[in-house]
Amino acid sequence: MTTVAVVGASGYVGGELLRLLFRHPKVRVTAVTSEQSAGKPVQSLFPNLVGPELVCEALDPDRIAARAGTIFLALPHTKSAGPAQRFLKAGRKVIDLSADFRLKNAQAYETWYQTTHPCPDLLPIAVYGLPELHRDAIRSATLVATPGCYPTAAVLSLAPLHQHQLLGDPVIIDAKSGISGAGRTPALSYHFPEANESIQAYKLGDHRHLPEIEQELGVTVTFTPHLVPMTRGILSTAYVRLRQARTTAQLTALYRDFYKNEPFVRVLDPGHSPNPLHTRGANLCEVSAFADPRTGMATLMAALDNLVKGAAGQAIQAFNLMQGWDETLGLQDSGLYP
Repeated sequence: MTTVAVVGASGYVGGELLRLLFRHPKVRVTAVTSEQSAGKPVQSLFPNLVGPELVCEALDPDRIAARAGTIFLALPHTKSAGPAQRFLKAGRKVIDLSADFRLKNAQAYETWYQTTHPCPDLLPIAVYGLPELHRDAIRSATLVATPGCYPTAAVLSLAPLHQHQLLGDPVIIDAKSGISGAGRTPALSYHFPEANESIQAYKLGDHRHLPEIEQELGVTVTFTPHLVPMTRGILSTAYVRLRQARTTAQLTALYRDFYKNEPFVRVLDPGHSPNPLHTRGANLCEVSAFADPRTGMATLMAALDNLVKGAAGQAIQAFNLMQGWDETLGLQDSGLYP
């Protein structure tokens, strides 16, 4: 059994990591940390969990490194870089689920996160953890930056066009997220009477996931995220002017060829639209493509569970690759429906 630790286990992503890792056939979770919940059993934070009765502890990188070979960091943005550096110095592999190592440029990080990057020397070794695009690099990585949920959906919906040089510039992305994407810390916008029966755009032009999308696709992006009253899920819709005309059937065939060996991407038939409900609880991304011959535009859609393929499941997919295992290990379960 390979030993792992989950650092920052009290948030939704931390809880989802534990749910999936407890069922992984080759993993033993040996440590969980939470500054706010130190001393509490993880089942008191997440009553849904079936697994070992671990107790949360305060973060001490030396103590945690002595008990785990791989560290999952589920800490807030700007809080992961320091612990990651200490774990790497201790010879441990690190999978970071914050944004601290997603952007390759330290100046871009400072611009979007309003703080100087504490470990810019680690940015060159960090691998962007989207297996569908960076599988070989992930296999040999010691530090993986798990992508954000919005970028995962957006990039997977557009990557085939990027590879075939069909992606026009700029790209317009309209995306909807369930409320769990905002994290577990209470705030007025996520209060039930405020969010229920509502849909709200936010952070127009300055959402922190925008530079990730541009970094991966090499195009200018106009990105409008929305908060919708569902617990889990991302639905991303991108609008692109194609560089060369294609029919819907041709685009669908192109997408099917691009993703033919991808276990966690499902390309839908023409006329069918991705739905976050179909991916709930699963490490799955649904994608579809539609070409409008009247306008020369294409509509590319993707749906996923923001806590699984958009976070914890994708991190474990990368972890499997780093261990030299089948990347589907521990992630084969179907989602929940309805």
